[in-house]
Amino acid sequence: MTPKDVQYLRKWGIVIAFSILAGLVGGLGAIALRVLVNAVHSVFFGWFLPRASYEAGGLNLGYLLLPMLGAFIVAFFVIRCPEIKGNGIPEVIEAVIFKGGNIPGKFAVMKTMATAITIGSGGSVGREGPIGFIGAALTSILARWFKMSKEMKKLLVTCGLAAGIAGTFNTPLAGAMFALEVVYMGAFSINLVPIFIAAVTGNAVTLAILNRAVEIDIPENIGHTLPELPLFFLLGLGLGLLAAFYARFLYRVSDGFSKAKVPEIVKPVVGGFGVGVLGMLFPEYGIFGVGYEGMKMAFYDELALGMLIALGLVKMLATALTVGSGQSGGVFAPSLYIGTMFGAAFGKAVRLVLPGIGPDPAVYALAGMAAFFSGMTQAPISQILMVTELTRSYAVLPAVMTSATIGFLTARFFLKGESIYTLKLLRKGYRVRTGKPVVLETISVGEIMTREPVYVTEDNTLFDVEHLIGETGHDCFPVVNENMEVVGIIGVKDLLKKPSSVKRLPVRRFIRRPYAVTCPTETAEEAFEKLMAYDQNLLPVTESKESRKLVGVVTKRDIYRAYYRGLEGMYID
Repeated sequence: MTPKDVQYLRKWGIVIAFSILAGLVGGLGAIALRVLVNAVHSVFFGWFLPRASYEAGGLNLGYLLLPMLGAFIVAFFVIRCPEIKGNGIPEVIEAVIFKGGNIPGKFAVMKTMATAITIGSGGSVGREGPIGFIGAALTSILARWFKMSKEMKKLLVTCGLAAGIAGTFNTPLAGAMFALEVVYMGAFSINLVPIFIAAVTGNAVTLAILNRAVEIDIPENIGHTLPELPLFFLLGLGLGLLAAFYARFLYRVSDGFSKAKVPEIVKPVVGGFGVGVLGMLFPEYGIFGVGYEGMKMAFYDELALGMLIALGLVKMLATALTVGSGQSGGVFAPSLYIGTMFGAAFGKAVRLVLPGIGPDPAVYALAGMAAFFSGMTQAPISQILMVTELTRSYAVLPAVMTSATIGFLTARFFLKGESIYTLKLLRKGYRVRTGKPVVLETISVGEIMTREPVYVTEDNTLFDVEHLIGETGHDCFPVVNENMEVVGIIGVKDLLKKPSSVKRLPVRRFIRRPYAVTCPTETAEEAFEKLMAYDQNLLPVTESKESRKLVGVVTKRDIYRAYYRGLEGMYID
């Protein structure tokens, strides 16, 4: 065995060992949150509600107090640590892509407490996103303890996310694929190994301790007929459109709360009051909390058509109020709930209009769940795999694949390549598009630019430019004035077929306009788009967006080299 072979085996031994550790940490984090949610739920609904109950007009007004009190407590966590708002998946993406896999340890603790209180008190959010975040945050701590490389840290954080999701649903394959789709924006074959190991480990830990991971109850022996496939296409189209609308609606509600001129501690309480009103009207249908009990009713055909539509709309509003008012919790489970309700409603409508084909609303509920979730998260493969693992059957796979794919594509068109997760990053100034590896977006112009550029002044002649081309081999130069401010660019194209008499003239008369410049804080992706849009081989780099002072240049070759190195850094082999 050669030294190179030994080094290779040692490296993979470390990767596999830490993948298992990531799975253990992610799985234990998932268990901790679930146990804490159940404990808080027992306090609020088991102890407090009976003591606060007051019947009026057939409604229990005590339900109003539960999410309000929970939101009031969570507000103190959020004021101290605003980063724990929402579902946590965007923060994992941000950490992996832009922060070298670093998630501060306090976020895991604060997120766990705030999410448990939000869900346990009846907030209309899911625990899956926060569980994924907690698994990722704990794994990030682990990687820092052992002083892992940046690449390994990023990979292990993704493993922690996969382990958390896999343990939540008893779906290791879907958990791994979810992590790959939303963090890596695609599947890197060699990275599948540690992520799969972590997902399987996290799932095993959850099963070993809780005996049961998933709480979604789906009927057995369900199926569909071939003539129904066009109907699943229409379902995917409708729910993809709804997903795109709802993704933007959530952030509009969040903006409304952010702009409200009231104390920060009041905003979550207002959101909690709204959730309390909605939950009080539908106390037994899963509006409060995660909502799996309502989904079970839909799967088993226990709800009327009108009730299904009403519950879907109410859950949308309740989730928007919970998340938008600044509480902690995910949109994973609410997305499944909303898709299930509208999917089942569609199935019931089909049964009324086309009774001859014998549609099963449970299949449409599953397909609707897949379509809406795929549209919201732009992660169709993980949802298709999740349904297959949950049902333990391939009978509904064609229906689910059709709806999920069409829902994904429809939402992608209206969201312009964004997802519910990347929209949050966009608001922070991070530009991440789903469906392709994020490489150039993570590299700044300042990292790759040439800091001692060759330039010409506007008083130089074309002959001077010609001599520079011969001396340097460059084909393009920035043009500066006496203050070293960029006033244009000039290159080989501007010299072609010019007679000698013209070449004695100053450069200022031949400066190319319009032209583009960049600055050190812009990303390589933004620089590359400017080079393509303006058909330039070189971009002058100015001091800042406001200042035109030349501090460097960046070329297409610089960006190509950066892309290659960045892409290599994503692989562990």
